[in-house]
Amino acid sequence: MRYYSFTDDPVISPDDFYMQLALQEAKAALKEDEIPIGAIVVCEGQVIGRGHNLTERLNDVSAHAEMQALTAAANAMGGKYLQNCTLYVTMEPCVMCAGATYWFQIGKIVFGAYDPQRGFGRINQKITHPKTVVTGGILENECSELVRSFFRQKRIKN
Repeated sequence: MRYYSFTDDPVISPDDFYMQLALQEAKAALKEDEIPIGAIVVCEGQVIGRGHNLTERLNDVSAHAEMQALTAAANAMGGKYLQNCTLYVTMEPCVMCAGATYWFQIGKIVFGAYDPQRGFGRINQKITHPKTVVTGGILENECSELVRSFFRQKRIKN
């Protein structure tokens, strides 16, 4: 696994840099005809977990990008808690994924597009760990357009 660091591209903010990596994961999901949502987990400037939606391939409704990235990060860290880590995800996490971040005790969540229908913020903003910092709207246009175009194509095919 190549470890990326923000210092590889000092011209953009760290959140933009890492969200671009999460967008790469989302594009990998798109290539697999999955809903294009991608996630990475960063700890001390290193990407330690990555994932994208695999719900269709695995026939598993819980195989969201966040779940894949969090599990990979915990394995990389050799422990189940990720207090000093940041989860970057292209779409606001659903309640299930936000709940998982509570149990992983993730330090920070940074997401791209808001999800007014299924995002955890609409349903229960207190579902994350009390110490978790949440930031939304990073590269929001790019993140939301990827999902919108995916569903536009699905409607055209059907």
